[in-house]
Amino acid sequence: MDMNTVKEKGLALLGCGKMGSAMLKGWLDGGLPPSSVWVTDPNPSDWLKSTGVHLNEDLPAAPAVVLVAVKPQMMADALPTLKAMGNGPTLFISVAAGITLATYEGMLGDQTPIVRAMPNTPAAVGRGVTAIIGNGAASADHADLAEALLTAVGQVVRLQTEAQMGAVTAVSGCGPAYTFHLIETMAAAGEANGLAPELALQLAKATVAGAGYLAENADEDPGQLRVNVTSPNGVTQAALEVLMNEEDGFSPLLKRAVDAAIKRDQELGE
Repeated sequence: MDMNTVKEKGLALLGCGKMGSAMLKGWLDGGLPPSSVWVTDPNPSDWLKSTGVHLNEDLPAAPAVVLVAVKPQMMADALPTLKAMGNGPTLFISVAAGITLATYEGMLGDQTPIVRAMPNTPAAVGRGVTAIIGNGAASADHADLAEALLTAVGQVVRLQTEAQMGAVTAVSGCGPAYTFHLIETMAAAGEANGLAPELALQLAKATVAGAGYLAENADEDPGQLRVNVTSPNGVTQAALEVLMNEEDGFSPLLKRAVDAAIKRDQELGE
């Protein structure tokens, strides 16, 4: 199964919010014909209406791929409508947090090829990272197809076990929110120390974006990059002594945050 099969047999997208729209845009920009795509969404955006895809029409009997992008809380209502496609050739890809492969198998059948995926919101600008793991019915070709589809919005990594998905969700899935909050707090600290709000925010945004680009492209690891910025007994060291405090610094705080996210992810899957 490859992208030619998707073009011939069709792709169904269940839910087209921000994540679904980002993926759809990537596929269409990459050459997937709108006539090969069926989208089901109760509140389609003006952009979605303009794409030329089959919108809220009856789905093909056996599309090549069904990508489930509804919220986890809506999954129990959404999946039973697709049960007739289960235990067949259709590949199901889900981007819903917390919903396990076993849950999908229970709704669709245990012979259904299923790939569970966790993208993050930078997918909206083509800079996302998505982790994937398939069930026993998903072949290497299925995994390759899922990766090809999800590469449209950024990097794709493959997990060894589904148990890793909770940590992935808490680190990269939720991580953009942590980073946005870092920008907010940096800007607020700058403003509190005399910078104009607009300037403080500009500095915080550009600093985080630039540091992220450097971390992704430099030969050194992030620890060494941190050392490179830190002069002995200098200004950065003074700040890092606060942030790297073992009791109440950034590291234990972020660990608690990630642990809380993993716990909630597990609750959503129950």
